[in-house]
Amino acid sequence: MTHDPRTALLRAALDAAERGWHVFPLRPGTKRPALHGEAACARVGSCEAGHRKWEQRATTDPDRIQAAWSQAPFNVGIATGPSGLVVVDLDLPKDNSSADAPCGAATFAALCERAGHAVPDTYRIRTASGGEHLYLTAPDGIRLANTAGTIGELVDTRAWGGYVVAAGSTTDAGTYEALCAPVAAPLPAWLHSILQPARRAPKAPSVAVAGQSRRYADVALADETRNVATAQLGQRERKLFVAARALGRFVAWGDLPRHEVEQALQEAGEAAGLTVAECRSTLRSALNWSITHNSGRRDAA
Repeated sequence: MTHDPRTALLRAALDAAERGWHVFPLRPGTKRPALHGEAACARVGSCEAGHRKWEQRATTDPDRIQAAWSQAPFNVGIATGPSGLVVVDLDLPKDNSSADAPCGAATFAALCERAGHAVPDTYRIRTASGGEHLYLTAPDGIRLANTAGTIGELVDTRAWGGYVVAAGSTTDAGTYEALCAPVAAPLPAWLHSILQPARRAPKAPSVAVAGQSRRYADVALADETRNVATAQLGQRERKLFVAARALGRFVAWGDLPRHEVEQALQEAGEAAGLTVAECRSTLRSALNWSITHNSGRRDAA
């Protein structure tokens, strides 16, 4: 029997749509959208009211999918935002990087361990390059954006504004292959806390901005310290880790001195039953990461 790539890719698109994932065509053999760009838009058909990009045109409608994939052996793109997905992209080090550099999967596994959780058991794809995609379902009513390096080196996420290549698609580098049963687990709360945008202090007249920002930071410090101090067995290190990540933002923005945050969380962690060394190690790495990745966010707001 002759293998028909168009039929196989159509089946892949329909399979994804049956799971509620919104698909759109990618150029055959590539990861690039096959839809026209805004400059070439004739403002007809689905674009009559204005140009519609791939995220807006992604669909679960089997009739539309049949019509699109009858034209060519398109690869399958999944628009993660409309699909209610957050996909963790675990990449491999580039060829010219150090041979000792950890891959994205190792970095993510270490992060999960530090947070006190196993790597999520969820729908997983091996990418054409040998990396992995972990599919997670976003909480209802939550709109997360893409991230690049927010979680760790070679660990990105795709949500609103992003897409991934579905299983069954093929590029010059290889085929995207499903590694387990097609069930996406919910996004863990601890990972959601890292990915969600930093909360902002309410806007106020310019003369009061500095004082109000500090008051907001003080409230956050008190809340996070209480969460750590009252943590139960099995949750203590994870809550300390999450608190340090959250408060590192305020250190980066100049609202809280680092030594004040470290002292408060160190005391809270010890009060919860962690050792001095456990607190110090978790605080140092979590604060360093948060300060590095939040240094310019206030100015960009």
